[in-house]
Amino acid sequence: MCGIAGWYRRGGRPVERDEIARQCGRMRNRGPDDSGYLTEGDFGFGMRRLSIIDVAGGHQPILSADGRYAIICNGEIVNHLELRAKIGAAYPFRTRSDVETLLAAFIRWGDEAWLHAEGMYAAAIWDRADRELRLVRDPLGIKPLFFSEQQGGIAFASEIPALRETPGFEFDVDERGIHDFFCFGHVLGPRSIFSQVRALPPGHILRIGATASAHIERYWAPQIRALEGRSDSQWIEETRARVLDTVRQHMISDVPVGAFLSGGIDSGAVAAGMTRATQRPVTVFTAGFPGSRIDETAAARRVADHLGCNHIVLPIEPRRAADILPLVQAAFDEPSAANSAIPLWYLSRAAAEHVKVVLCGEGGDELFLGYNRQRWAERMRRYAPLVRAAGNLQWLDRLGDLPTRKLNYLRDHATRFRDGTLLESGFERFFAAVSITSSSVRARIYNPDFWARHERGCTPAKRVSEAFGQEAAPGLAIEQFMLGDLTVHMPASLLQRLDRATMAHSLEARVPFLSRGFVDWALTIPTGLKLRGGVGKYVLRQAVKPWLPAVTLKGRKLGFQMPLADWFVGGFSDFAQEAWMSSGAADAGFLESSEINRLFDEHRRGLANHGRLLYAIAMFSCWWKDQRPTRREAQSAAQPQKQIALG
Repeated sequence: MCGIAGWYRRGGRPVERDEIARQCGRMRNRGPDDSGYLTEGDFGFGMRRLSIIDVAGGHQPILSADGRYAIICNGEIVNHLELRAKIGAAYPFRTRSDVETLLAAFIRWGDEAWLHAEGMYAAAIWDRADRELRLVRDPLGIKPLFFSEQQGGIAFASEIPALRETPGFEFDVDERGIHDFFCFGHVLGPRSIFSQVRALPPGHILRIGATASAHIERYWAPQIRALEGRSDSQWIEETRARVLDTVRQHMISDVPVGAFLSGGIDSGAVAAGMTRATQRPVTVFTAGFPGSRIDETAAARRVADHLGCNHIVLPIEPRRAADILPLVQAAFDEPSAANSAIPLWYLSRAAAEHVKVVLCGEGGDELFLGYNRQRWAERMRRYAPLVRAAGNLQWLDRLGDLPTRKLNYLRDHATRFRDGTLLESGFERFFAAVSITSSSVRARIYNPDFWARHERGCTPAKRVSEAFGQEAAPGLAIEQFMLGDLTVHMPASLLQRLDRATMAHSLEARVPFLSRGFVDWALTIPTGLKLRGGVGKYVLRQAVKPWLPAVTLKGRKLGFQMPLADWFVGGFSDFAQEAWMSSGAADAGFLESSEINRLFDEHRRGLANHGRLLYAIAMFSCWWKDQRPTRREAQSAAQPQKQIALG
């Protein structure tokens, strides 16, 4: 695990070692143990290393035995020992590093190597003979990789701040990224918050030589191919074996390994698999919210006690969260309103005092239909004919303010459900479900010019076409929704928050459910084995039933979430509103300040639940303040065809 960066300046213009060192220096938190650089002519790259495997001998960059290729990599190849056995004597290994294994696999199989590797990786391979740079990102997008093509060259890095160290490069705020953020709480890849920066999409390769333009191609895509003709018991047994196998693979390490435990099925399955794969006690970490209805401390404790784990609990109070919010946002490249960023940041800090690696349950909900929003989408599809027959329930739009907070929240939920039934596909319902605002709310809060440039014409169908293209062909709604979660929301939001929160504290997070081979297999399980009787993750629940307490299997899905609706009624709301007013974001020309202040007031009075949006506004304000744009630059955002220069 590390942070990687580089610059292929091209045209014979030299790249200095100090320039690469400055890029990598911006990511020291990703790799405090070691650093390494290679520069030759108009190319250079380097890394900051968090030593996990082959602590003494895994220094990067690693050169091939013949000296032709050099590699740097951020991630872990969890099946690298199996790969070494397949490669055999065809490659003369000189280290025990999984990164050298990845390089040997590339030399052996070319770009087929990425389908042999299991784990997570963002890698750069430099062909010193042909002077060609190859960038590759793992199939699910577990590890980040950004690039910027400017001045005839290309720079790349694990984090955007490292790119901004590239001499002469400019970075302008992309209004489409701002629009994404206030729709979803994050920017949709491959777009970024800066117009000159893109994320390399998951499962893609970028190649660029000394003269031609960069070429990007896809080497893997998820495909749902349900297999029929097998009994429930066969699927359950195979699920149990597959979970145990992927967890065991992800425990490979030369340093201590722990796990995050929320008290749910996914993290419980991972922790249970770990206890079966090792003779040593497993240490697990839980974030708690004392007094909140979403606190899962007791549920996590039951699982930990049942498995015999060492259990470390970190209580999180609203006051402490408000104090730390600017530091949490500072760990991200872009504004991020991921709901669990604060508890994950805290939890990672606590875990880093005990271990260097944690295993996490991300991916279980996406693959096994565990989200409430997925089940609600299926209900929307079923009830759509009734809603249309009832005149689209237009009377909901005529309801004014109701006498209690609970009734107002219920009105909002009913309206959102009604709107979801009127959508055309599972893809459209996916985008509606992961939105933090509705179009009507954006019409309220957007500056009129900003609204005209970005919200007008931004239909659900257009979003689907941009994200899925030909993949948006008609199909079963729940499968479309699942693909949206797996390919859009997970890499852009869930995996970004996990990477930044953990790496802020030099902690490696691994996700056993997202090993490419496990994902390919999970997508062959029939939907009826995942969602049954209105309960998600049926086959996974049955598979881990012998491992976990009975009450855990019946528990509702919560995860490391924050009680936003409650927190933004009290002092946390005051902090967020002050951040909004003092950061300069209120004067940037994106949002109408008077309407934002009205949202805070409506939420405090219980007239509507704006918790998610207010949290997003607070995080955006912290990000905006950290960028420190000038007043002239901020004002230019309100003008058509203008951008905000931050470079």
